[in-house]
Amino acid sequence: MAGATDQSPLMTPAEVAALFRVDPKTVARWANSGKITSIRTLGGHRRFRRVDVENALKAVETGEDVPES
Repeated sequence: MAGATDQSPLMTPAEVAALFRVDPKTVARWANSGKITSIRTLGGHRRFRRVDVENALKAVETGEDVPES
């Protein structure tokens, strides 16, 4: 069953890092620890659904879940 998140545009680790003002390696650590959801392309590259990134950013702004660097 396809949901709205399946249609969300994908972002690269560099794009996510720019939003959070952190290094792309920090974004990879967050993905590895489950703090932010990622998917892998057929080529093995990590991508993030924009809706997931926006939800994580809102959580940080409200102080609900501040990811660790």
